[in-house]
Amino acid sequence: MLRAMNLSDYLAELAAQREAADQEVEAAVRPILEAVRRDGDAALYEFTRRFDGVDLGSRGLEVSAEEWDAAVEAVPADLMAALELAVANVRDFHRRQRPRSWLHLRPDGTLIGQQVTPVDRAGVYVPGGQAPLYSCLIMTVVPAVEAGVPEVIVCSPPGRDGSLHPALLAAARLSGARRVFKVGGAQAIAAMAYGTETVPAVDLIAGPGNPYVTKAKQLVYGRVGIDMLAGPSELTVVDDGTAPAAWVAADLLSQAEHVHGSVVLVTVDPARVEEVSREVARQVEGQVHRDVMVESLSRRSAAVVVPDLEAAADAVNAIAPEHLELLVADPLALLPRIRHAGSIFLGPWTPESMGDYLAGPSNVIPTGGVARYASPVNVETFVKRSAVVMYSPQAFAEQGPEVVRLALGEGLPAHAAAASVRLENPQGTQNP
Repeated sequence: MLRAMNLSDYLAELAAQREAADQEVEAAVRPILEAVRRDGDAALYEFTRRFDGVDLGSRGLEVSAEEWDAAVEAVPADLMAALELAVANVRDFHRRQRPRSWLHLRPDGTLIGQQVTPVDRAGVYVPGGQAPLYSCLIMTVVPAVEAGVPEVIVCSPPGRDGSLHPALLAAARLSGARRVFKVGGAQAIAAMAYGTETVPAVDLIAGPGNPYVTKAKQLVYGRVGIDMLAGPSELTVVDDGTAPAAWVAADLLSQAEHVHGSVVLVTVDPARVEEVSREVARQVEGQVHRDVMVESLSRRSAAVVVPDLEAAADAVNAIAPEHLELLVADPLALLPRIRHAGSIFLGPWTPESMGDYLAGPSNVIPTGGVARYASPVNVETFVKRSAVVMYSPQAFAEQGPEVVRLALGEGLPAHAAAASVRLENPQGTQNP
């Protein structure tokens, strides 16, 4: 069931698959963005009819207070308690991440510093499809709220009955979202980027989605900020033979369950490839999403055998996976060798699904090798840093001549003049 492959061949195969799909996706997304920018709500209603099979004309695009209250009442008490625990854990983790503003006075009287401020309005996209992904909502909205964003809105595709799942709306309320809209796909990204009569324009869009959503985020970047280009889910498991094969297989299948999921087993024991493959084949039978799993395993999976754990770390850094499990005897010893991974799960009692729902860090994580330079959604996703500088007269008198010298050296005399006019006339008196 797992394909034994050379790592470089596997990475080349994945890259080719992504590149082949990219041009087709962009050709489909550009007209959607333009239609929403031009026609606003009318385009959203039309695309919702076309892609989601539902006419919202009589119900409107925004979740009403009545819909919200009814949905929250419909959530079973045990699920509500689990949602509350998840929100509490995610809030606790991200509250510890809050960056701080600071000021520093140098001995020469120069004041330097940093002022941290949140964006005014953030938009969160929550995918639909197989299931209501309230976990993605919690782990994107809560970091924004903890960052101090005054208004967080959510867009998610409606079901066939024109509503959103009650648990999704309960999670939105618990997390602190202000408004929720029944809009999905690339058209939701366009609505949040450009604004419509109903959906307000935002400053930053966060959240995962299918390739059309991801391409839409890429195309509107610049008009708005985005968190990252988060594509289909990925999991790499580093295995030294100490964890039960059944556990390893179950963890791999947890991510193969996502459409277009990608899973990789990196093991130091060649015999484990066959052992884990047998377990995968056994466990996949009878699964609700068996067809999705088989497709992910047959097209986007690999088993890579390496000589030792140092080579395993090198393989991980080449893959730069979204999720990484270190199912080894001493995961803390291996951790410092890992440079590129979105979220890292240590030891046999920390399956990736703990991070998906309860642990605290966000489950919206860079994919497609983007973990080489990007981070999971976090508080810092939603803030900006403004540099702060204030010179005293004495400090300016000492350093102003160097500014003149540097500016003239670059051939920018007006820059130099802004300093020299103060040096030549420090009192700022008018010339006669």
